[in-house]
Amino acid sequence: MNSALEVLKKHWNYDSFRVPQDAIIQSVLEGNDTFALLPTGGGKSICFQIPALLKPGLCLVISPLVALMKDQVENLKNRDIKALALVGGISFEETSQLLDNCTFGGYKFLYVSPERLQQDWILERIKQLNINLVAIDEAHCISQWGHDFRPAYLKISNLKEHFHVPFIALTATATEKVQEDICSLLQFKNTKVFKKSFNRFNLGYHVIYTEDKITKLKQIFTKNPQPSIVYVRNRKACLEISKQLNELGFSATYYHGGLKSKEKTQNMQLWMEEKAFIMVATNAFGMGIDKPNVKTVIHLQVPENIENYYQEAGRAGRNGEKAYALLLTHEFDIKKTREQFITSLPDKSFLNKVYHALNNYFQIAYGEGTGTIFTFNLQIFCQKYNFPVSKTFSCIQFLDREGILTFNNETNDKAQIQFLIESREIIRYISLNPKDEPIINAILRTYPGIFEQLTAINTILIANKSNTTEETIIVLLQKLQQQDIIELHLFSNDSKIIFNEPREDDYTINRISKHLNNQNQLKIEKFEAILAFVNDKKTCKSVLISNYFGEENETACGICSTCLQQKQDNLKDSTSVITNLLQKSAMTSQELQHSSQLSNEALIFALQTLLENDIIFLNQNKKYQIK
Repeated sequence: MNSALEVLKKHWNYDSFRVPQDAIIQSVLEGNDTFALLPTGGGKSICFQIPALLKPGLCLVISPLVALMKDQVENLKNRDIKALALVGGISFEETSQLLDNCTFGGYKFLYVSPERLQQDWILERIKQLNINLVAIDEAHCISQWGHDFRPAYLKISNLKEHFHVPFIALTATATEKVQEDICSLLQFKNTKVFKKSFNRFNLGYHVIYTEDKITKLKQIFTKNPQPSIVYVRNRKACLEISKQLNELGFSATYYHGGLKSKEKTQNMQLWMEEKAFIMVATNAFGMGIDKPNVKTVIHLQVPENIENYYQEAGRAGRNGEKAYALLLTHEFDIKKTREQFITSLPDKSFLNKVYHALNNYFQIAYGEGTGTIFTFNLQIFCQKYNFPVSKTFSCIQFLDREGILTFNNETNDKAQIQFLIESREIIRYISLNPKDEPIINAILRTYPGIFEQLTAINTILIANKSNTTEETIIVLLQKLQQQDIIELHLFSNDSKIIFNEPREDDYTINRISKHLNNQNQLKIEKFEAILAFVNDKKTCKSVLISNYFGEENETACGICSTCLQQKQDNLKDSTSVITNLLQKSAMTSQELQHSSQLSNEALIFALQTLLENDIIFLNQNKKYQIK
């Protein structure tokens, strides 16, 4: 593994691998189909990135989320590794240019969604590339028993006909049933399976019942003023909780999917640099975040399933030091959460209404719409048709997972520009500002008519072509505007919808509705499982999580809320044991310990409690006696 270690040191500046990263990498290098189940923070990406870097050619990475793809591409670029992602919303020409870059540009990683691979022309282009490894990230999405099933994943196995290279499937959360499904559906042969324990020995899971969550947050952060994450359900709560924490004197910032790219980066930086210790966020936050010293992760509402909870809670204590995962709730909160969850699950009838409304809203004719892109505001749409927001959002997410449309729920900065100076003046500007040359050249080569009229440019594409970030592009454009070199119009959209198929009304919904009932039932079962986790006051929380994922574990952690409560109850029971003994006769501490068989801790607790409450006293013979 010397060469692998050299790559690790060169690009990641680590001196050694975590267990079992080295064994997984060796398996891939030996050409095996490999399944890796590594809990959150286990370093999954390195397991396919390093073998891909050690082999000639390009690694094809299949990932379900645009944000996750962007995050990994950005991380690779920061390590001087060439990578790009085929995200939705770019034209045929732009996509073709990016694929050309894969052939001639020395790129090592190409990220695509499974839905993109269903486009024949894209698959044909990818088949011409020198693929050295196929990595399936978030592989639980392939299983209908997984918590985020996506039908497009089922067709990934077809790639085995075209690429005779190793395949690696990676996930952080999968039950035994899902693990078996993944390997079967991907048609893995001679599979090497690697699993890391779900036990996090330094992480204490605590369910805390409280009706005043803000006061409880104040107590928590006063006691542990270290980097923390507070997960909330929606964007509004992000702003409100962050504001309240700042008013209480804590430094907090916030993160949700609706923020502009620039705001996300700024807020993330505040937290990473610990200028703000608390990040209040929706579940849009966390992918690819590597901050080892997070002390506390707090959930203010019950998550939808144990998989999400485990993944989010697991962002605490990655440095191996003691950390806390706290879930704040109360009886009414649980009842309300269950009602909201069940109410938000759409049936076939409501899905049909939403699909028809979307097509009418964007004036798409029957049989048309493929590839069309629209800006979209969920709140305005729901107001127009009098739809409940959460239920409508569930429908749109379902249509996204089924590949009918792509829903990009992130704000994107878009730019329209026109150069106001002649080309020779641009050459002069570049000679004085050589750092800006790659970006300006990329714009000029991609948009030749940019001198004649305002032209919409794709800032993500330009960032890929100039090997920089979208934020850097925006900053440069604003600088050029200030110097009257360009006319610039920036605008942001709440979200974006791309229709992937022609409008076929009832036929479309009838075709996919069979998955809806199964998905709803699975969601209910998983939600009931997280409620059982919350309500169970007898079993160690770590044991409950391990057993849920099929890992046999009967050893209590000793640090979760259940274990600590049982410990406290045992200590309280010790007082009655000591009282009963002393009612018979006075005893020394040694005699009490011998007769009671209590631990030192339990004995000391009992004696201190009884002394403080004036129930016993120490007589002149140095023996404890009932008053």
